[in-house]
This record gives sequence, structure tokens and C-alpha cells, in this order.
Amino acid sequence: MAKQPREFPAMFSIDVSSDASAPQTDGSIDANELICVLLRQLVEGQQREIKLLEEIAHSVSHHHKQRQAEIANWKEHNPDLARSCRIAAEALAKVQNQYIHNLTEEIADSRESFDSDFLLSEFVDRFGPRLSHLNGLLQVMAQLAAPNQPPAGAPQ
Repeated sequence: MAKQPREFPAMFSIDVSSDASAPQTDGSIDANELICVLLRQLVEGQQREIKLLEEIAHSVSHHHKQRQAEIANWKEHNPDLARSCRIAAEALAKVQNQYIHNLTEEIADSRESFDSDFLLSEFVDRFGPRLSHLNGLLQVMAQLAAPNQPPAGAPQ
């Protein structure tokens, strides 16, 4: 005995005939009405997304402003140390430039040997950690040494 496919009642139907003034059958939805409902749902979804994005932007902005205020307060209470950080940042920037110069020379001299995974790994192990730590130190010193910036919207 062959199993008959199960039929489901149509939830709605769309009339795609060219005569928009033709009477509709029971249980059908006008195509224009369906489009309007779907467009309303899209707009509502976009409005929810916009609201969430605004909340995220506000949160990120709040944390950034709070961090900037903490750094400005630290600089105000430690002006000598902030000046020392500026001098250290300038010195570290020179060291970083020289280190990157040496790194690029090493790459130029050894570029053919980088086909080997072992030699490439050795190169990265040799230069990577120092460059990463140097960048981290420079970033901290530069952030602590930067001149205080007035709050957004404040007259300069």
C-alpha cells in the first residue's frame, strides 16, 4: 500500500493576477497587504538594531571617556612622571625604529630560507617576543606621556 503524501492546508495565498480589483477568495491575503506587513516587520527589526547599536556605542564611549579621565587625573597628580614617560617614549621609539630596521635587513638577507617552516619559526621566535614587548612598553609610555586633551565639545 503506497503511502499518500500528507496535505497541509494553505495558510495564505497570494493572488498574482493582473487584475488587482478582482475579488479575493476566502483565506487569502492581498499581496500589497502582505508586503506592507513584511516591510513593517523589517523596519521594526532595524529600529531594534539601531537601538542596540546606540547602546553599544554609548557603553564603549563611556568606558573610553572614563579611561581618558583616569589618565588625565594621573598626569595631573604625577606631572614629573608624565614628563619622564614622554622622554622614555621618545627613546623607545628610536630603539623600536632601529630594531625594525635590523629586522627588515635580516628579512632581506634571509628571505630564501623562509621557505622552511623550521627557519621561519626560528626567525619569529627570535624577533617576535622582543618586538611585541617593545610595542607594549612604547604604547604604555606614549599613552601616559600624551598631553591632556580637552573633553569633546569643550572650547579650546
